[in-house]
Amino acid sequence: MEAFTELKPEIDAAHRLAPVPAHPSLDQVLSEFGAMPNEAMFMGIASDGLPMLLNLHDAVPGPLLIMGDAGAGKTNLLQVIAQSAGMMHQPSNLQFGVVTNHPGEWNGVEKIPNNVGVFPLYTNSSEEFILSLASWAHGNKTSSQSVLLLLDDLEAATNLDFDARQNLRWLLLRGPARRVWPIVTLNPSRLDSLHPWLDLFRTRIFGSIKDEDTTHRLKARDANLRSLNHGTEFALREGDQWLRFWLPSIA
Repeated sequence: MEAFTELKPEIDAAHRLAPVPAHPSLDQVLSEFGAMPNEAMFMGIASDGLPMLLNLHDAVPGPLLIMGDAGAGKTNLLQVIAQSAGMMHQPSNLQFGVVTNHPGEWNGVEKIPNNVGVFPLYTNSSEEFILSLASWAHGNKTSSQSVLLLLDDLEAATNLDFDARQNLRWLLLRGPARRVWPIVTLNPSRLDSLHPWLDLFRTRIFGSIKDEDTTHRLKARDANLRSLNHGTEFALREGDQWLRFWLPSIA
């Protein structure tokens, strides 16, 4: 017992330094689940081991807002969604476009046939893409095809020109009913300047957030967001419960 007592600090340190096991790859996970409905969009694996899916033919959830601290995995979640779209769907069924201030983070996405482009927020191409999506959605009443608007950083998007902001607002209000699904990220440290936009999101997904005052303002104090694995784990409210899910590896 004396020897164990002397060695215990070293044992505890070794446990703390033990590497976290890598999550299985996305293609491995999808192959294990097998065929899924055509209208299903894959987002991750729930804590019960079942796939986390969004029904693209049901507009009730509305646009998705992903919030988390820097490094919480917001962009990673968007990229899992993009990669799984290419693995699960034909472009005639599901396409996506990326709007971001950091297009370099999306190198290689052009190989996914469902991708319609990566549009930097600091160029006119992002405004033109949002306009084209709004125009398509306005006229889309019968098409079975869905389009994902993967918008990485809501705050940056609010600096677009007036017409682009109005089109984006319309897509947040009406897009899912017309098969255009905005999936948008936001760093919660920017909440104060974006309150008028937050009410447009029915579904909020949370990554790791350390500041307890922030989680209280987001009505997520009981979600224990501090305990989420940084970069790979998320939580969303389902009724009175919090549902957690994790991301497969896409490296």
